[in-house]
Amino acid sequence: MDNMKILVTGADGFIAKNLLVHLRQKQEINVVAINRTDSKDELKKHLTDANIIFHLAGVNRPKTNDAFETDNKELTSFIVEQLEQRKNFYKLIFSSSTQALLDNPYGKSKKEAEDYIRSFVKNGSAVIYRLPGVFGKWCKPNYNSVVATFCYNVAHHLPLQVNDPNHLLKIVYVDDVVHSLVNQLNKKTEAGKIVDEEVGTEYQITLGKLAQTIESFQTNRQTLFVPDVGNALEKALYSTWLTYLPENDFSYSLELKTDNRGSLFELLKSKNSGQIFISTTLPGITRGNHYHHTKTEKFVVIQGEGLIQFRSVLGKDVIEYKVSGIKPTVVDIPPGYTHNITNTGDEMMVTLFWANEVFDAQRPDTTFEKV
Repeated sequence: MDNMKILVTGADGFIAKNLLVHLRQKQEINVVAINRTDSKDELKKHLTDANIIFHLAGVNRPKTNDAFETDNKELTSFIVEQLEQRKNFYKLIFSSSTQALLDNPYGKSKKEAEDYIRSFVKNGSAVIYRLPGVFGKWCKPNYNSVVATFCYNVAHHLPLQVNDPNHLLKIVYVDDVVHSLVNQLNKKTEAGKIVDEEVGTEYQITLGKLAQTIESFQTNRQTLFVPDVGNALEKALYSTWLTYLPENDFSYSLELKTDNRGSLFELLKSKNSGQIFISTTLPGITRGNHYHHTKTEKFVVIQGEGLIQFRSVLGKDVIEYKVSGIKPTVVDIPPGYTHNITNTGDEMMVTLFWANEVFDAQRPDTTFEKV
């Protein structure tokens, strides 16, 4: 890969922006980015010695249908003609669309561009990606991505328009697309070979479910419930939504509860993984002295010094652990053990707690009993 020259067209576009950020992490390659403000002469100059060409330029919502012909089909044919005149090997990677199978001006122009590549690429090789809707950071809202539009609107407290909640969308995440594109740098192909490539992970979701999911990201800031990041699509949608937040809206406040012992606030909740909360405890103060039937907890002191004590409600023997923020140690609290934690130091003690279930005021599963 040393001294390899990479050419990326459509550099101002959504996919290309993500690709270029990944490519700039690779010190051993030389990357040239071409956008629509560059002349054909400039493009032609760089096509003479580029080893790999990511042809990502194109239009899908132009002002006139003529632009489909010029910016999709004709630009692709120009690139192929210049590359074939070199008489030496190159690799062309072309971003087409699943709409190439449809009877519309955009789809037709992409299909014609594909056909030109299949017919005239001889001295080099080509890889064709037929992409469905792509979503992710830096995608333009209110353009051609419903995910981008929904993320932008929810982040800016604007209503969503859902014409058909049962409409099924097929989408791919931009990082999955870019990962596949970058892998092409090390994939060997033969001259004259045309490869039809797939990104790999394609998601399906109804328009109604998409709207519901993205709207939940905003309300989660009040409920403290985190998205289901075990679900790959929801994880990617949440990552995408965060990038559409206004610059003054990255933070949000938590409810701080204070009393003569110190303070406490809930941080995160999960339907599948319980919740996390944090407390501060003044010197000499003890918290707890209660037990749970099913709920389990993990205690970890992250500042100050403390003593954790617990005892089976069926016995008399007390178990003790000295804990300190200098050497963070997790202590598991099993059910059926009454427990407490005391600040034994001279400064404020800060403790992080994890519980395996979200606190339910109707069923608190908490019974007072001194250790």
